[in-house]
Formats: sequence, C-alpha cells, structure tokens
Amino acid sequence: MSEFKRIPPQQAQALREQGAVVVDVRDPATFAALHISGSKHLDNHSLHAFIQGADLDAPTVVVCYHGNSSQGAAAYLVSQGFSDVYSMDGGFELWRATYPSETAQGTCE
Repeated sequence: MSEFKRIPPQQAQALREQGAVVVDVRDPATFAALHISGSKHLDNHSLHAFIQGADLDAPTVVVCYHGNSSQGAAAYLVSQGFSDVYSMDGGFELWRATYPSETAQGTCE
C-alpha cells in the first residue's frame, strides 16, 4: 500500500479487534482526559521512538479530533515506510459517540 486509506470507526474497530495499532495525534492533555482504549499517544516527542520500534507492516490506525489532522499524520507514516496505514474519519469525537465503552483515561498507552 503506497497511500493510507480513510475508514469509518466501524472499520477501525474491526482492525483494532484484529490487533491493529491505534495511534492518537491529539494533544497530550486531551489524550489523557479520554482516548480509545489501548491507543498510543503520538506527538513530536514520541514519534521517532514509535517509528524506530514499530512493525512497519502492522495495520496502523491514526486518530485525531475530527479526522483531518490524522490524514497528514497517516501520510507521514506511509512516507516513513509504514505499509498498512488508515486515517479514521470523524476522529475521536465520532469514535466516542459510536463506542463510548471503548474509551479510557490516563496517559498510559
């Protein structure tokens, strides 16, 4: 795959259930307040380490607030060698409305 794909929350959930990595590119405080359970926070400080330790062939779903910033982040991951990248349309806000029980608080991944 040379480009990322845009997917709805339902497809992101299916990928997540199959072991996809979910990365959240929202700001740290917002991530800590509430995020998709099991997701990893990704920002300029953690990006390099994430890329170095990642399986570039593992499905990776990128999430932001509403589904716009995640597209740029997904494109960047593709440019860094990731082969199976998705940007979730609607972002965390749509995820929270669709899967309210699949959210968590705190800074841990």
